[in-house]
Amino acid sequence: MPDPIQHDPDPAAGRPPEPAGPVRGWVAAARLSVSTFTVLPVPVGRVDRATARGAMVLAPAVGAAIGAVLAGIAVLLRSAGAPLGVLAVAVVLGAVLVTRALHLDGLADTVDALGSYTDRERALAIMKRSDIGPFGVVALVLALAAQVAAVVAVGARPALALLATLVVAAGTGRLAVTLACRRGVPAARPDGLGALVAGTVPGWLVVAAAVPLAAIGLFADPARPWLGPVAVLLGLAAALLLVRHVTRRLGGVTGDVLGACVELAGTFTLTVLSC
Repeated sequence: MPDPIQHDPDPAAGRPPEPAGPVRGWVAAARLSVSTFTVLPVPVGRVDRATARGAMVLAPAVGAAIGAVLAGIAVLLRSAGAPLGVLAVAVVLGAVLVTRALHLDGLADTVDALGSYTDRERALAIMKRSDIGPFGVVALVLALAAQVAAVVAVGARPALALLATLVVAAGTGRLAVTLACRRGVPAARPDGLGALVAGTVPGWLVVAAAVPLAAIGLFADPARPWLGPVAVLLGLAAALLLVRHVTRRLGGVTGDVLGACVELAGTFTLTVLSC
């Protein structure tokens, strides 16, 4: 996942005065989070570790907002009489477009690096290349197919349940990044997005962010309210296993690994919710 930071030569030009103190810090963190996880051209300027920590803490909220937008698309298409297959493709395509496919690119690069069975330095070099290898292609096909199939399975649910499903899936995908940036997880490289955000988030904030997502998940399946919280936990567990493996294999996380966490946790959560 490429570095989202945009360098604004004149951050004050044409803007209202910034709030002072902690509020200003959270505004900067929100800008960085939106810039990292969406295509919105939000200027962020220079960023320190404190701002990066705030951005990673706010990541699940950005994901939840993306899920709400996707749910709106789904409900509109369903109201227009679109088949569930068309609805599902539109929702998945919307998720890809809202992030410029950055997280899918991170997934492909991570799988290519891990599948290379080379030493750490060569695997990191593979991850940085712009091309996609066979492992990456397979990962993309499987992830997108699973997402489309899952949305088909949940597309006929009541509007509130569909909203909760997509909010929880997208929010958990971004919460996986918060999890991957918790203290104790190093960066694989001394530069890039991974180095900026790795190890910045206290573990208790990951738990605190998971609670509202689990609560929203209670509404994802009216017949089985327990399924939503279970899906959040399983999605995070999948991301945790990936981070542990990558840390052993590559020495830490990178921006691409964070993108892979988004796709893995989001897809896993959505799949569980569709069962």
